[in-house]
Amino acid sequence: MKKIKCIIVDDEPLSRELLESHIERIPFLELVKSCADAFDAIDILQTDTIELLITDIQMPRINGLELIKSLSNPPFLIFATAYSNYAIEGYDLNAVDFLLKPISFERFLKAINKAKKDIDQKTGETAAAATPVGQSQHALQPQHLFVKDGHKLSKILFEDILYIEGMKDYIKIVTKQKNVVTYMRMKSIEEVLPETQFVRIHKSYIIHLPAIKSVVGNSIELINNESIIISKQHKQMLIDRLNVAGKV
Repeated sequence: MKKIKCIIVDDEPLSRELLESHIERIPFLELVKSCADAFDAIDILQTDTIELLITDIQMPRINGLELIKSLSNPPFLIFATAYSNYAIEGYDLNAVDFLLKPISFERFLKAINKAKKDIDQKTGETAAAATPVGQSQHALQPQHLFVKDGHKLSKILFEDILYIEGMKDYIKIVTKQKNVVTYMRMKSIEEVLPETQFVRIHKSYIIHLPAIKSVVGNSIELINNESIIISKQHKQMLIDRLNVAGKV
């Protein structure tokens, strides 16, 4: 049986423990991580394929509603909260279910079965679906991402990015407007960037193709007049991706 990968987001340890114990009793669920805040969840959502998010709403720094709104492609969602007044807004975000604490196993299982039905249906549709006539696959892809920027989430449009520089466990995203340094590996950011727009040119650099002004020897000149070195093993890959007339 294929397992559904899920995460918990709840700042209350006892609530997390209860949800964890419920999940352990359901054989088709795989708990990837139990997170104490939204920032931990964002890291997981950007680096792993999560199908189901079970989240509290009222949490410090970023609440559950803000977390969902920050995601360009959110997973299926179950809210688990002590506050019924959030129910309408929760369903406006297309939540599968809205659970009020304390949550019994029977009520939790009912919500999970609803989520499984929706996930199975989506998986079947995705496998069978083709790109609609007149609509490119690129148009269906998200055009931005959110990253941690200090104590806030910053929205970054792909079209604004010039390049990304890796710095051990951090990356620096250089855009037309500003630079953002965030805790993320190069491999993780590379996986969420559109392949048609971005290319790795060095172990420490990913370039946005429209930001390239010229290629001179083993370096790239960008539209902001910065120069970035190209590694030997990545140069041919870059040339193949560029619209080059004649041989280089």
